[in-house]
Amino acid sequence: MIIGNREFDTENHTYVMGILNVTPDSFSDGGRWDRLDAALFHTEEMIAQGADIIDIGGESTRPGHVPVRMEEEMERVLPVIEKIKERFDVPLSLDTAKSQVAEAGIEAGADMINDIWGLKKDPDMARVIAEGKVACCLMHNKDSTRYGDFLREVQAELKESLALACKAGIGGERICIDPGVGFGKTYEHNLLLVKKLELFHNLECPILLGTSRKSVIGLTLDLPVEERLEGTLATTVIGVMKGAAFVRVHDIAANIRAIRMAEAIRNA
Repeated sequence: MIIGNREFDTENHTYVMGILNVTPDSFSDGGRWDRLDAALFHTEEMIAQGADIIDIGGESTRPGHVPVRMEEEMERVLPVIEKIKERFDVPLSLDTAKSQVAEAGIEAGADMINDIWGLKKDPDMARVIAEGKVACCLMHNKDSTRYGDFLREVQAELKESLALACKAGIGGERICIDPGVGFGKTYEHNLLLVKKLELFHNLECPILLGTSRKSVIGLTLDLPVEERLEGTLATTVIGVMKGAAFVRVHDIAANIRAIRMAEAIRNA
């Protein structure tokens, strides 16, 4: 997969996407990195620890979040994108579901758009990504947790997102998919997604697994958000064994160590 000026060997290695929330209200680290200097410091810290991609978000997507106006989201993310691209040579992903924010972000230097609605919420998103010649991550999401055949339906709905990408002219080498742990799913659904992650290889796209500090871990271990590292590492190891190309995480160094160990065992 190609993101920015870098090619990722997604068939043989699991890469780390570091989370940079420049929001006051994200579920895990809201308000910690929403000043420009703090965001740049944390970016430098994540790169030093080995992050392969930085994923910047200007709107919280936690349950019950307050939607952010497009202008406010741009005010949060654009200066950070510009400064990161000035100072660091790292592929940069922009986590947004708004095509106008995506377009401005690409102009500012974003190499990838991470769309939690898989091109289905904003009808202009696919065109913006295609015209910008950037990579994208297409996540599965829906407004309810009702399914008939859960795993089959998630795959079918991701196929719809891939069809939208193809129709818009987004190159296959620039697309990855995210089954959407924590979005439009019950606790049991989220566990099942991780357990059956290998089923998504039939969509023939690199897979991103995003479980870091999420409620499925908190509910399983009965722990607050700041104590969910070990639970996250367990999902990362399972992701490696099931062929995930990327993990999107808060704790870079610990997840990289877990990946290295899991890959050594898998490749033995």
